[in-house]
Amino acid sequence: MAKIIEFFKLILENALIAMSWVYQNVIKRVFKPILRFSVYNWKAFWKRKWYIKPLSVIYTFFISIVLLVIAIQLNFLWMFGSMPSIDMVENPELAMASEVYSADGVLLGKYFSENREPIKYDQIGQNVVNALVYTEDARFYKHYGIDPYGTAGALIQTAKGDRRGGSTITQQLAKNLFKTRKQKSNGWLGKIPGIKTVVVKSKEWITAVKLEWQYSKPEILMMYLNTVDFGHNTFGISVAAKTYFGVESKKLTIPQAATLIGMLKAPTYYSPLKHPKRCIERRNVVLGQLLKYKKITKVQHHKFVKDSLGLAYKEYNYSEGLAPYFRTAVARYLEKWMKDSGKSIYTGGLKIYTTLDTRYQKHAEEAVNLHMKVLQKRFKDHWAGQNPWLIKANWKSKDGFLPEVIHQCDRYKKLKKKFGKDEKRIMDELNKKVKMTIFSWEGEKETEMSPLDSIKYYLTTLHCGMMTVDPKNGHVLAYVGGINYDHFKYDHVSVAKNQPGSTFKPFVYTTAMEQGYGPCDRITDAPITIKYTEKGKKKVWTPHNADWATSGVNMTLRHAMGKSVNTVTARLTEKVGWDNVRKTAIKMGIKSNLVSVPSIGLGSNEVTLYELVGAYTVFMNKGLHTDPRMVTKITDMQGNVLVEFKPKYKRAISEESAWLMTYMLRGGIEEPGGTSQALWSYKFTHNGNEVGGKTGTSSNYSDGWYMGVTADLITGVWVGADDNRIRFRSSETGEGARTALPIYGLYMDKLYEDKKINLKQSKYPKPWTKITKEHNCRSWMPAVDSLALDSLGGLIIPPDGEVVPIEMPEEEDQ
Repeated sequence: MAKIIEFFKLILENALIAMSWVYQNVIKRVFKPILRFSVYNWKAFWKRKWYIKPLSVIYTFFISIVLLVIAIQLNFLWMFGSMPSIDMVENPELAMASEVYSADGVLLGKYFSENREPIKYDQIGQNVVNALVYTEDARFYKHYGIDPYGTAGALIQTAKGDRRGGSTITQQLAKNLFKTRKQKSNGWLGKIPGIKTVVVKSKEWITAVKLEWQYSKPEILMMYLNTVDFGHNTFGISVAAKTYFGVESKKLTIPQAATLIGMLKAPTYYSPLKHPKRCIERRNVVLGQLLKYKKITKVQHHKFVKDSLGLAYKEYNYSEGLAPYFRTAVARYLEKWMKDSGKSIYTGGLKIYTTLDTRYQKHAEEAVNLHMKVLQKRFKDHWAGQNPWLIKANWKSKDGFLPEVIHQCDRYKKLKKKFGKDEKRIMDELNKKVKMTIFSWEGEKETEMSPLDSIKYYLTTLHCGMMTVDPKNGHVLAYVGGINYDHFKYDHVSVAKNQPGSTFKPFVYTTAMEQGYGPCDRITDAPITIKYTEKGKKKVWTPHNADWATSGVNMTLRHAMGKSVNTVTARLTEKVGWDNVRKTAIKMGIKSNLVSVPSIGLGSNEVTLYELVGAYTVFMNKGLHTDPRMVTKITDMQGNVLVEFKPKYKRAISEESAWLMTYMLRGGIEEPGGTSQALWSYKFTHNGNEVGGKTGTSSNYSDGWYMGVTADLITGVWVGADDNRIRFRSSETGEGARTALPIYGLYMDKLYEDKKINLKQSKYPKPWTKITKEHNCRSWMPAVDSLALDSLGGLIIPPDGEVVPIEMPEEEDQ
């Protein structure tokens, strides 16, 4: 105990020494003119009996205030907590929304923790200024941050039982800007009831005076009105005017301005949405103040107090406008930059310039909506009232598919906490009908449905992901992460992982090109069984073609890839090595975990559409890989560039292999029986425009894919349900050529028809390096006359070279 007493005694002595030093070296020198009229040293000061001399009392009070200000400013002995520095006062930080722009200059949306849009003083409007000043601080233009009359009046009224604030607008600004009432801003004195109020108020007074020194009155009003909270995540007068009344701040009427300023006293309590009567009463108080200070006439007041609120409320909806999935993906894309730079897109008021082109995006969304609406009806008709999860082989749980899904949903988990093991009670609750809004392709529907029925309804909803990238620089031009952001937030481009099916086969053929094979090399379409060891266990794999038959034909690699023959791909995978296929895919940009197994080439691993599209850009970019890029640069509010995101290239495959693979990809539409031949029914494939691509269908027709490649654009499309046990049952309905390819065709037709985009039809690039391997090879069929019908290929080749499709059965791929 003695040591503790000694410790505190030492602290007290040091405090007195420090205060004496401040007095001798600061007070005497700074306030010497004042000190001439009083006492020059402490000893004389006490001898003169200061307590009976008014001048000495004033002096003591003055000195005490000065010492208190200095102690607070210096946070003496950590008693008072932090104070804003001069730099912070000169450059106050507001949590401001960041804006996201497309490559063609369109504002896509905002990121914010507080939805705020700062405006200048001349944009505010006099109605708002009058309502604020004459309600909150009538002597605003006469004081210098502290209003002695207002403070005294507030104390008197509080003593009478009518508690009211005496803070000036400048003090309130200090509180809003620097969070002076937050616990972390207070020192240890701030933890003592009563004293805390004195400390907080003192800090707000000091900061208010600093603000008055630094800024003009209009600037203080502007800053205040840009910081204040109007409820419902609405900050600042500009956003409030648009949210509650649908107008710019300058166009607010007197009653509208009075409504918004009235809300500032307690935004939740006076909310016009939740408590309209209270809001009107508070508005009328503000109107009374305007009448008192003769800013409105008695006639106006009489009319205004009878007016309704006249709201035109419209809350900012993140899903409004183009590319809500893209904006969410951009936020994820910038996470590392935010961590490294210390900047925040949610509070920094930044301008984020993206690669997205709204013209491409518009056509992509239209193509998805057009085809998915038809496809959903086809899916419903396909199952004809049956549940598409009845096949027990697809159950993961012994209880069955539907119970498994129900047990994972949030509503079931909440009911489980409430009712415990009483499953009957839980299921009774899940079967009760409630009002809800559901998604449909005819628009949102208000309906009554049980939670259990809504689970079944949404399980059978098909989804889609789509992305377009410029292969030269990796710019993401279009990004459709799903069918409706309001109802389905899950991103099927860069988050969802699915089996890519045959869209993974090009990595096998690329590996072969790298090892010396050429498009004209041949492998026989014949049964194959591969023995291998995985994790110490011996396994056997026997792949089959989509029709479960083999032709026995010794076909070229180009023909085999174009027709998507599984047995040839499996045999080639065995020759080049499935681990080499894995390595090639990784070099080309696949970042998902790939298990090295013989089936890798048939898409047995799960990947995202985002990385698959990025990998395909290597073919058109001379063998160089660059990750898809969403953002080009970020600037601050003043337009200073904070960061530029430039493409980084690395060699993935040789230039020769890259060009040979562009020739191979054209095989899907040019080779007899190619799985992309349905594209001939779309206009963009005519007039000499060369197109390549690859279809893909995962096991049991759960996922449909299409990867489309032109000289200028790489586009990927995925279609399926969120749960891969929800699926089509046959190739006639569920293969990628019928689910995903039509979206690509519709989209490309729209792009080439859009004169604003001015996308030119063109041929694939000529070889950009010496090609040492044989290409331009005939497929496996015997030679035929160029004008004759190819009985196996299904194409008529007219003299002018235009390719005309005819109806022929095609071999579906998986």
